Amino acid sequence: MSFSKSLEYGGHALVWSGDWTPEGARKAISGAARAGYDYIEIALLDPWKVDVVLTKDLLQEFNLRAHASLGLSAGTDVTSTNLAIVAKGDELLRKATDVLYAIGGTELCGVIYCALGKYPGPASKENRSNSVAAMQRLADYAADKGINIDLEVVNRYETNIMNTGLEGLAFLDEVNRPNAYLHLDTYHMNIEEDGMETSVLAAKDRLGYVHIGESHRGYLGTGNVNFDSFFNALKKINYQGPITFESFSSEVVDPNLSNTLCVWRNLWHDSDDLATKALLFMKERY
Repeated sequence: MSFSKSLEYGGHALVWSGDWTPEGARKAISGAARAGYDYIEIALLDPWKVDVVLTKDLLQEFNLRAHASLGLSAGTDVTSTNLAIVAKGDELLRKATDVLYAIGGTELCGVIYCALGKYPGPASKENRSNSVAAMQRLADYAADKGINIDLEVVNRYETNIMNTGLEGLAFLDEVNRPNAYLHLDTYHMNIEEDGMETSVLAAKDRLGYVHIGESHRGYLGTGNVNFDSFFNALKKINYQGPITFESFSSEVVDPNLSNTLCVWRNLWHDSDDLATKALLFMKERY
């Protein structure tokens, strides 16, 4: 079964903190709450290092919810033809699901169906079928914990499995699980899509999660993403689900994710100003 979603606004933890130490977690959660967000999106790249009790206490202290995202690496790539690597990927995804469940979250999103990075060639039929099977296993495991999985469509330099929303929907057809949804990100759509509406309108109620990011991943409205078109499409399908503001700058660095995403430029330095203006920007349009 699928699990209910509601319209809510969140901020990615890397807007405030590059780590999830006690200090980093407090900075991120308090920052998201101060800016007026409903939830924070935590990057569970290494869920074994997350202090679940501390995180739950902080979320309760600041009256905030949490969802989670991650991207797989070469050593956990579930598209791999090496079964040991696939098993490592399964293990990581299950652990992330366990942590998300423990902190009360219901949405696991991101590039959870392959490694996050540039592949040397197209995906083979075996790569794709391995990915589909892994998502079926993950969806079933997550369903037992009341969690939806949201598969993020990203650009050609970060996956060879699906680069447009329409490709993502075809992949979801193969996964064929009621708690598996499409996850669209305006930053990636701006690179790959023929406009900002087509995939949203095609997805309808299969769109389960949204990332709002500018073309340069800085302040919203200062790049070239057509946000009006995107939010108009959300209105047409009456989207009801999480909307996360995602922005990266060399001001706040996670050594692994920042390098993977090629975050070299300092696009902002004031997290609070950035996050507050982003929430206003989104709510003015939706």
